Amino acid sequence: MTTVLAIETSCDETAVAIVKNRQVYSSVIASQIPVHQQYGGVVPEVASRAHLETINDAIAQAMAQAQLDWSKIDGIAATCAPGLVGALLVGLTAAKTLAILHDKPFLGVHHLEGHIYATYLSEPTLDPPFLSLLVSGGHTSLISVKECGNYETLGETRDDAAGEAFDKVARLLKLGYPGGPVIDKLAQTGDPQAFTLPEGKVSLPGGGYHRYDGSFSGLKTAVLRLVQQLEKEGDTLPTEDIAASFQTTVAKALTKRAIACALDYGLDTIAVGGGVAANSGLRKHLQAAATENNLRVLFPPLKFCTDNAAMIACAAADHLSRGHTSPLTLGVESRLSLSQVMKLYQ
Repeated sequence: MTTVLAIETSCDETAVAIVKNRQVYSSVIASQIPVHQQYGGVVPEVASRAHLETINDAIAQAMAQAQLDWSKIDGIAATCAPGLVGALLVGLTAAKTLAILHDKPFLGVHHLEGHIYATYLSEPTLDPPFLSLLVSGGHTSLISVKECGNYETLGETRDDAAGEAFDKVARLLKLGYPGGPVIDKLAQTGDPQAFTLPEGKVSLPGGGYHRYDGSFSGLKTAVLRLVQQLEKEGDTLPTEDIAASFQTTVAKALTKRAIACALDYGLDTIAVGGGVAANSGLRKHLQAAATENNLRVLFPPLKFCTDNAAMIACAAADHLSRGHTSPLTLGVESRLSLSQVMKLYQ
């Protein structure tokens, strides 16, 4: 049984959690959303400073919630890639310091691997192989999960990530930041058939379209042109209908590719991770399509869809149980392919 304290500071959440194998003992998240709302998005330097201000309190709260002392902690982990470099450095430095101070193994964790492990927190019996649909503000990928540390990306976005598209469309509609939750809420009362928007297909050189890769930049541009046209005509902007049409288009596109990928590769389980996994439209469409095709689809609890340290601790606990540790010389990287996860360990 492996117990890990993990720190997650890859973007705008200061998170600390303690997980024993796949059981969450504590999970603390200090959100920076109010700080960044005035800018309409995350400001890296502001995020780094906010992490510095809250990291010590978050660690103390996590230890208090878990009611454990340091003798019960087997390892210390932190997200080291990908993410905002300054933000990552805060968490990584704190984790290394704790590892040295308490003489514990240190592990650097890939942020996307954490999102894959988020499903394990609610489905402790889940084991590879399965397909991971990872949809967040910075990433949209279809990943074949073969075993701990062994991943193959089968499909991805060619431009904007799904979460990024939600934020940009929310900005067009003057809905504020972050865009995902407010669009989801407005879509509940809108007509998803009100406007026909492009799915975002990726053409193949020999003709036809890629079955797993997608694009969201064209969809974002289509919404922009729609808004400009409606404003030019002087009509009241049907925000709810636009939100519903946009959300349904994204959900259908993601569902279509995930189902095709799972069937083509003979994977009977799709585990969804990332902030967009909380979207009600995606949950509805993907669950219905999975049922039709005799596939199992798993969504993490809403609290583990967005960035959190419990998923990082869960991944670290699995690595540590296999004897994987990271050198204290490990640095941070703003970009790192998921296929390179094992370079983080020795």
